[in-house]
Amino acid sequence: MSFHPTERVALFIDGANLYSAARALGVDLDFKALLASFQDQAVLVRAYYYTAVVEGEEFSAVRPLVDWLGYNGFSTVTKPAKRFTDPQGHSRIKGNMDIEIAVDMLELAPRLDHAVLFSGDGDFRRLVQAVQAKGVRVTVVSTLKSQPPMIADDLRRQADRYIDVADRSDWTRPRAGG
Repeated sequence: MSFHPTERVALFIDGANLYSAARALGVDLDFKALLASFQDQAVLVRAYYYTAVVEGEEFSAVRPLVDWLGYNGFSTVTKPAKRFTDPQGHSRIKGNMDIEIAVDMLELAPRLDHAVLFSGDGDFRRLVQAVQAKGVRVTVVSTLKSQPPMIADDLRRQADRYIDVADRSDWTRPRAGG
């Protein structure tokens, strides 16, 4: 991974998607090291982290992470997760952040040289194409090395560059207890 030292870069992290990729690889993300690696190589304009948060629960597993990220250089974007019952009668939680990611990336694009999207969600292929049409290079970060692969093939092909989380031992550490 290399950027020009004057390149204006922003990170757009789909928290749920990146968490799933890391879990599938049996690793945890080191967000401090991840942020530092981009700050060392380019002008980091912004680092967004997107996640849904379950409201009204005594303890939310993601809340401490969101708080830490907010105090350590990330712009956190959250919204309440919605609880629903699936057709089989199971209680499920849904908190899709795709629109928030798309709006922020498109709004920031005129002030960027390079956008880095941490997600393998194929729904983002059109967003990547739209940002590229504004002259911004786009790198996608996910993994092909899990079963099943976490990145949609058409998203990987649309990106200017692809980084596999499995190849970035400087951003990860073995999962606790794993």
